[in-house]
Amino acid sequence: MALKSVDRTRRLFEILATVRRYGLGELAGDAAPRWLVGASKDHDAPVAERLRLALEELGPVFIKFGQMLSTRRDLLPPGMAEELSRLQDDVPPFKGARARELIEAAYGHSLDKFFAEFDEEPMAAASIAQVHAARLHATGDETEGAEVVVKVLRPDVHERVVRDVAVMYWLAGLAARFHPEAERLRPVEIVAEYDRIISDELNLLREGANASQLGRNWAGSDLIVHPTIYFDYSTENVLVMEHMHGTPIDDVDTLVTAGADFKALAERGVEIFFKQVFRDNFFHADMHPGNIQVQLDNPQRPRYIGLDFGIVGSLTPQDQRYLAENFLAFFNQDYRRIAELHVESGWMPADTSIEDFEGAIRTVSEPIMNKPLAEISFGLFLLRLFKIARRYNYQVQPQLVLLQKTVLNVEGLGRDLYPQLDLWATAKPILEGWMRNRADPRRAAERMRNQLPEIMDALPTLAPKLIAYARDGETPGSRRLTQSLTDIKHELTSARRAMRWTLVGTGLVVASALVFVYPPMPHWVSIVGGVAGLAAWVRAWRGSARH
Repeated sequence: MALKSVDRTRRLFEILATVRRYGLGELAGDAAPRWLVGASKDHDAPVAERLRLALEELGPVFIKFGQMLSTRRDLLPPGMAEELSRLQDDVPPFKGARARELIEAAYGHSLDKFFAEFDEEPMAAASIAQVHAARLHATGDETEGAEVVVKVLRPDVHERVVRDVAVMYWLAGLAARFHPEAERLRPVEIVAEYDRIISDELNLLREGANASQLGRNWAGSDLIVHPTIYFDYSTENVLVMEHMHGTPIDDVDTLVTAGADFKALAERGVEIFFKQVFRDNFFHADMHPGNIQVQLDNPQRPRYIGLDFGIVGSLTPQDQRYLAENFLAFFNQDYRRIAELHVESGWMPADTSIEDFEGAIRTVSEPIMNKPLAEISFGLFLLRLFKIARRYNYQVQPQLVLLQKTVLNVEGLGRDLYPQLDLWATAKPILEGWMRNRADPRRAAERMRNQLPEIMDALPTLAPKLIAYARDGETPGSRRLTQSLTDIKHELTSARRAMRWTLVGTGLVVASALVFVYPPMPHWVSIVGGVAGLAAWVRAWRGSARH
């Protein structure tokens, strides 16, 4: 057995021993074999607390996984999400001398070649990386003597993440096999989403690119500023960025002393989030207080400083539209539209009774809507909505994990800063503006112009089929129409491929003719080119004939 396999097996037994010690077998009910997870035991502490303690004992990779799960209120029993949200990514720093060694290994040179100063005392440490203050050499360009922050991955972090995620996949496969709600919970997909998130965090160049993109999206804004990334000094394991000076957003005493307008600060945070999601479709998805500072040059219009860009999110255009419409429908108390949107988007099964689901949504929404707007908690609404959605076989949407997490972070942060925050008064104009912009005829014409070649290629086969479906009474949710639209998509792909081969063949034949007419190129070159062109035409014809 290979060494890595031995290491993973040992880790698996450590995890199972921890599960048995904390009596977590009861979470699986009758789903998992008792010989594997142990029998339920008597414990004074609630199972949610025991789960949190077990994850903390298992280390940083499992702590981060628990933090992600804390946002999935659709997956967890009551009280579990709140307990998991207490998980802290708080690990001791490793020695500054070791950080120096790691950076020099990444550069292949001594640190003194790049930095005039390097502070070996860490500024902060987390499970993936830690950061040090430094100063660049005076070079005569815009980076001359700049104050920077150097972020370096922890030693052996790649190996630990790969090992623990492999074990998570094994456990998820076990849950998918035995758990009665596996089809709804989709445990393997949840681990895969976490795998993608944490893998992105291990590439610091990706984090730098995220920061650079956010900086461009908000260039010149007085709402938020992002550090400049020094890519010439950065690698996958080392990231060098501008040292931003601000007040941590949870340092309330300093903010009060400086005269910060807390109402403006809370509302500007909400505005930033919704514009990132709907205007830019690129949002900072780890907005906890440790990643946010405030510039107080103008306390009445405080400006945010964004930090730590390892986790960002984006949505498909369809998810963007459905979410915007859901938010607005909730605000307007249009519960039927919320129910319809859940089915249209595929978040709920196509055979869901709209009337029944509308009534259930009304049941959880009306008690909230009867409160003043400033007291409405979208987090509480999500919690209750997910609870009833379980009864209707709600399909978990892994692509929305980051958005759900960020919504809860933003709302919680805003309420902490200004308890009277009217989340919807701030968000509604942004959402309505975005919807109007989508409906703008000029935007629609632009989208149509970009898609015109594909539409023209599709029309010969698409129009007759859609007419036939309408004549036969097909409905949008029918299996036949869904399969047929999938077939049409394949036909479009095939048609585009055939067009490319046709163009290639034409180009080869024309070039061969020119070579034949204009010597001194030998005639065999022309013959070979002509044959290749005819072969490309045949391939295009065969591709079209198959469909």
